[in-house]
Amino acid sequence: MEHTKVNIRQLEIADIERFIGQIGEKSFRVKQIHEWLWQKHAHSFDEMTNLSKDLRQQLEANFTLPALTLNTTQLSEDGTLKTRFETFDHHMIEGVLIPTSERKTACVSSQIGCSLSCKFCATGYMERKRNLSYDEIYDQVVMINQQSEKHHEKSLSNIVFMGMGEPLLNYKNVLKAVERISAKDGLGMSQRRITVSTAGVAKGIRQLGDDQVRFKLALSLHAANDKKRNEIMPINESNNIEALIQALNYFYKKTGSEITFEYILFKDFNDSE
Repeated sequence: MEHTKVNIRQLEIADIERFIGQIGEKSFRVKQIHEWLWQKHAHSFDEMTNLSKDLRQQLEANFTLPALTLNTTQLSEDGTLKTRFETFDHHMIEGVLIPTSERKTACVSSQIGCSLSCKFCATGYMERKRNLSYDEIYDQVVMINQQSEKHHEKSLSNIVFMGMGEPLLNYKNVLKAVERISAKDGLGMSQRRITVSTAGVAKGIRQLGDDQVRFKLALSLHAANDKKRNEIMPINESNNIEALIQALNYFYKKTGSEITFEYILFKDFNDSE
């Protein structure tokens, strides 16, 4: 039976330690491999130049290292840089670098497509293909950070999960991505500089409270009553405003983290005084 290779970045460090021990390599190799995966951002085993050729071949034979690749970039007049990334299985996702004089913000995606069908969102008209894994979310941040350093000579100051998909419907991968982004052996970025935006998954908001996350939360509101919100956001039918208020109060009580509200004005729909 053919050996099924696993994504090496989906392994815990203990799994890599076990593998290195089994093939008779020295234990310091584990730290080197981990650095290549999460700090030096290698996209192939060949790039791990301080490992012997034999070890690189062993890694190649046993593991995969699927990484995002740049497909196209678009630079707008205000300096916003939109990037289309391609996944290992040939799906396209978008990430955006939003520069201002004070901040350099990465807007990242959490799913390929979306299942929520919000009327004002282009992704809402796309079928949801799958969730992004935490290493794919991490790759977006790494590559947008590289763009920020190249174009603006500054690292990212903020990250917002406001791209394609509903982050709370990819809960585990989003939290794991945030953990890696903020880890000392990752990107070392403060979770206080990360905002996760939700269309309003009440159960997920409560779960964030229980998990006592340290990042900020944004609610995509866009209407002040259930009747209007139902019209533009079908999720409101099962997560109405009252349920969201209770969930947000619970989240704030548990975490003390900042909550913001997003509200797009639509002429003669939700713009009355």
